[in-house]
Amino acid sequence: MQQIELMAPAGNFESLQAALDNGADSVYFGVEQLNMRARATMNFTLDDLPEIAKRCNARGVRTYLTLNTIIYDHDLSIVKTLLKKAKEVGLTAIIAMDQAVISSARELGLEVHISTQINVTNIETVKFYAMFADTMVLSRELSLRQVKKITEQIEKEQVKGPSGRLVEIEVFGHGALCMAVSGKCYLSLHSHNSSANRGACKQNCRKKYTVIDQESGFEMELDNEYIMSPKDLCTIDFLDQVADAGVKVLKIEGRGRAPEYVARVIKCYRQAIDSLYEGNYDKKKVIEWMQELEKVYNRGFWSGYYLGQKLGEWSKIPGSSATQKKVYIGKGAHFFPKSNIGEFTIEAYDLSVGDTILVTGPTTGAKEMKVTEMLVNDAKLSTAKKGDSVTIPLEFRIRLSDKLYKIVENKVEA
Repeated sequence: MQQIELMAPAGNFESLQAALDNGADSVYFGVEQLNMRARATMNFTLDDLPEIAKRCNARGVRTYLTLNTIIYDHDLSIVKTLLKKAKEVGLTAIIAMDQAVISSARELGLEVHISTQINVTNIETVKFYAMFADTMVLSRELSLRQVKKITEQIEKEQVKGPSGRLVEIEVFGHGALCMAVSGKCYLSLHSHNSSANRGACKQNCRKKYTVIDQESGFEMELDNEYIMSPKDLCTIDFLDQVADAGVKVLKIEGRGRAPEYVARVIKCYRQAIDSLYEGNYDKKKVIEWMQELEKVYNRGFWSGYYLGQKLGEWSKIPGSSATQKKVYIGKGAHFFPKSNIGEFTIEAYDLSVGDTILVTGPTTGAKEMKVTEMLVNDAKLSTAKKGDSVTIPLEFRIRLSDKLYKIVENKVEA
């Protein structure tokens, strides 16, 4: 059985490096405004593409550029500019939904992957897009039984893409789910003139609402559930069934998430996929992975539509249910390569021996470790405070651009 490809999100260089360091087989990312996270605070620019390709090629990791928004006439020139740059730097493929992007990419000889926004739900649609694409992200609303039927028909009918290989099926494996069918939502456009289908979603569905009876004026506050905000998808506890359905690519959602989110989620799914194919995937490991996944941003977990259960499990709080959070405490000051010692300047709160720290940076990625010893202003002390200079033995290099955080327990309201 072919091992599932683990596909990681990358919203900036910190997250990209975190994905590479934790075992991603491929990464997907957007550039400027023509992707479904165009309004995210984290996005790459056209000039970043050579560095992205360089880092990923060095690790043998595939690179996928997302150009999956609705495209208007005034966008076509930048689309062609992006595609030419993607071809020039040697990116692996383009993820697209608009036929203008698909045809332009094919003219340049670029591999195309069909985005979930196309809403592929049956074998005939797969056969149609196989004229242009080698990989297809199926609709998020399908069950694994439906996914398996499609992959079996691809094999039976030998449905091949432009490369001559059998079409590969990709599904979402972990992360935020949208209440709308495969992401096609108009709430944000209606309320803020900000189109989710142009990558500018205002996240209306994650908010709290009051329902008013127009005839009587009776108001009801929906305080038990955020009824338009689904829990996050998690498949790590039935990954064997995902593999059995013939899925070739498992996509982790989260281009707007922090680098430590990417690091932890990719690490867990890397271990799970490897365990599955090594024959030692079991319930005990699943419990451990779930506990790790709960430490980073999440809205609670459910299995989505894959298992054919009751549809819709909704968040009970507006934000994250993560069991841990990071607190900024300082920045990198110097690294001593001969002794592998990192120096940090403490700018907020305190740091003690025994604390777990997180170091993030564009080249560093996201590195987490426990402090076992440290020097505070050149003296061996157990606690450092704001204004102190701290040196800590490290297993990785730090830079001046790196940020230092302390990981603490996060109390979440029930």
